[in-house]
Amino acid sequence: MMNGRNSIARATAGRRARTGQAGFTLVEMLVVITIIGMIMGLVGPRVLNYLSESRVKAAKIQIQSFSSAMDLFYLDAGRFPTSSEGLAALVHPVSGTSAWNGPYLKGATVPNDPWGNAYAYRQPAEHGPYEIRSFGSDGQEGGTGTASDLTSAQD
Repeated sequence: MMNGRNSIARATAGRRARTGQAGFTLVEMLVVITIIGMIMGLVGPRVLNYLSESRVKAAKIQIQSFSSAMDLFYLDAGRFPTSSEGLAALVHPVSGTSAWNGPYLKGATVPNDPWGNAYAYRQPAEHGPYEIRSFGSDGQEGGTGTASDLTSAQD
């Protein structure tokens, strides 16, 4: 019986030794969380800046795409869409234009700018036959940085 008790005592002691060493301490967890927080504090603003810059670039590319579609519309119809017809004239036939050969944009609707706002269209414009405008991240005329207006006149 002595051997049986010794083996049980050794097994219990072995379990205690393994249990005491498994896992992380609270201090170790706090150190890891602090390091992750510091990394996010340094990297987070850069990632958000890249996201803002990519939206501006996407809006510029969409405006260029609209300008190319406007040129095709002009070749077919002999005129640019009026302000009242708007950019919708690039995807749906307009009355009074027998030579409409569209849609000039893919899809059945005119896409919004990267911030979810509709593009503004004006014809005639101050600096050309038409102007296509995104009001930027704030959705209002004017602004600076990512909130500044983007127009087809900038091309």
